[in-house]
Amino acid sequence: MVYSVTPVPSHPEDGPNTRRLRETIGRAFEDFEVGDIYEHRPGRTINEADNSWFTLLTMNTHPAHFDHAYAADTEFGKPLVNSCLTLSIVAGMTVSDTSQMAIANLGWKDIKLPAPVFVGDTIYAESEVLDKRRSKSRPNQGIVTVKTTGRKADGTVFMIYERAFLVATRGE
Repeated sequence: MVYSVTPVPSHPEDGPNTRRLRETIGRAFEDFEVGDIYEHRPGRTINEADNSWFTLLTMNTHPAHFDHAYAADTEFGKPLVNSCLTLSIVAGMTVSDTSQMAIANLGWKDIKLPAPVFVGDTIYAESEVLDKRRSKSRPNQGIVTVKTTGRKADGTVFMIYERAFLVATRGE
């Protein structure tokens, strides 16, 4: 995560020697280097409420996510965490390191789910910078592509995807 501190205008109640600074998080286009890998922290342990609420909120009615009796008869023997929930959490974990200063997400591709996630699993994420280039139509912006990998605490990879986003150059 890249932190910086920027001076901001004083408030009327500030004294004459007061320095007011604002923390910012994120990376400008120039901060990305192809091949860099960002380990996103903290991790997140998925609980029963996370899975039930998300599943019901998104109207996913598959009983493998919230019906313990049904799930007991599946090959997994217990409820699966909704993969859209894990995708949302993993994507959220990446924001402060990758797209906190993004203008827009441009696309996602090749989302793969090689292993299940269960209630009680703690998940982590990391992103590798695959590509970066200046935008042809927006000279003060660039396009960054990352590959994000979600891993359980035991190292099992449960998710891989690529994402491209538009980010401003420094000072824009």
